[in-house]
Amino acid sequence: MVVDKPSGLLSVPGREKANYDSILSRIWDKHPDAMAVHRLDMDTSGLMVVGLKKESISALGRMFMQKEVHKLYYALVDGKIDEKGKVELPIRCDLERRPLQIVDFEQGKPSITLYERVDDFGVASFVNENSEHKTDDISLVRLTPVTGRSHQLRVHLASIGHAILGDRFYASVTVQAKSKRLCLHAYHLEFNHPISKEKLSFETKADFLI
Repeated sequence: MVVDKPSGLLSVPGREKANYDSILSRIWDKHPDAMAVHRLDMDTSGLMVVGLKKESISALGRMFMQKEVHKLYYALVDGKIDEKGKVELPIRCDLERRPLQIVDFEQGKPSITLYERVDDFGVASFVNENSEHKTDDISLVRLTPVTGRSHQLRVHLASIGHAILGDRFYASVTVQAKSKRLCLHAYHLEFNHPISKEKLSFETKADFLI
């Protein structure tokens, strides 16, 4: 099953009872054997694929491990970013501030993100009208995560001085205030069907884009 997760909803249930509501727990109502083979951050919106049966779960898991699943994201970031680039910074969990992640050149895991600035999209009306920003100090970027570390896109963009708007973990207070939500959306998902092997491609719009 491919779903379009809204921002603010967990991908899988949390440990506390109050955090049970999630994409996976809702699917369990009709498909009790379902399992998530990847996740999106709670604040991130966009496409997720969930395996419903054991055979599909195993096949999808292998595809993710072998990097046979193609994912693309849109993000609104602070400042005017270069037209194209690659961020290659190792990431690990910040043990004293979980679930935050940090760049660590000694203990971090290799992490790579490709980005490309997109110029033909606007900013949706819900971006905070009271903030002092102008549209020329915001960039829309298309992101390709070559690796899939936790919070990778958020950490990488913040590390190069272009934090994602509305990012409550890695952006400054000023950049957080530029949006009511994290402006990060998984808009494209492409993989082979785990049983039929048919090539499948899905896209969905981000609500922070016009």
